[in-house]
Amino acid sequence: MARISLDPPRTLLVRLVRWYSKRTYGKVLDPLMALAHHRKVMMTTSRFEMSIARWKKVDPGLKNLAEMASAAAIGCTWCMDFGYWLSHSHGMAQEKLRDVPRWRDSDVYTPLERDVLEYSEAMTATPPTVEDELVERLRRQLGDAGLVELTAMIAVENHRSRINAALGLHSQGFKDSCDVPARPGA
Repeated sequence: MARISLDPPRTLLVRLVRWYSKRTYGKVLDPLMALAHHRKVMMTTSRFEMSIARWKKVDPGLKNLAEMASAAAIGCTWCMDFGYWLSHSHGMAQEKLRDVPRWRDSDVYTPLERDVLEYSEAMTATPPTVEDELVERLRRQLGDAGLVELTAMIAVENHRSRINAALGLHSQGFKDSCDVPARPGA
């Protein structure tokens, strides 16, 4: 159960945000409704998210894996659920998405993806445990701009996941719409 009401005052802005969310994602996003209790926080966060969507130096699949690794380390079930749905809709293999929490024991990742997952976990640790050798490998593969974008993306996911986890926001069932349903009689 959320630690804050997900039914903020019904202002025109909140009605518009609810409509846009439902139209875009098929559901009203709980984090938006939680943030809607503070208009400026919601608006600033929304503008920031729109700006982030224009970052294009790193492959979206790598960023998705980094975000999910950070969300898993923090324990944000909402972010894991939404991240699975978003990554799946961008064409990422379900095996990679399912294995994020146990990536070290999985054989579905490329060496670059493993470095990204390791970096995300190291950045998310408190205090961060990032090692120079890992940063250098990523810099060689992604370039300076790519490394900066990946680092910022992981930091953004830390921000999202920590807000959602602290406010008690949990999975909204996005992942359920990704999996192929069992055949009748199977």
